[in-house]
Amino acid sequence: MKEKIVIKIKGHLNESWKEWFDGMDISHEGDLTVLSTDKKDKAFLHGILNRIRDLNLKLISVDIIEESEKH
Repeated sequence: MKEKIVIKIKGHLNESWKEWFDGMDISHEGDLTVLSTDKKDKAFLHGILNRIRDLNLKLISVDIIEESEKH
């Protein structure tokens, strides 16, 4: 199983923010921005969450999702 980090924040961030979030993929669901990437270590996740806090963005959710690998 492969794990993925999915973070939802209020508002819309465009692709120019990708560098600020260490290359995480940026997409949108309604009025939310969705940041996602393959699971990294805990330090990576804490760094991203600290950046969201420092930018005064409203955190909606953080999920670790298991994806089945297709062969």
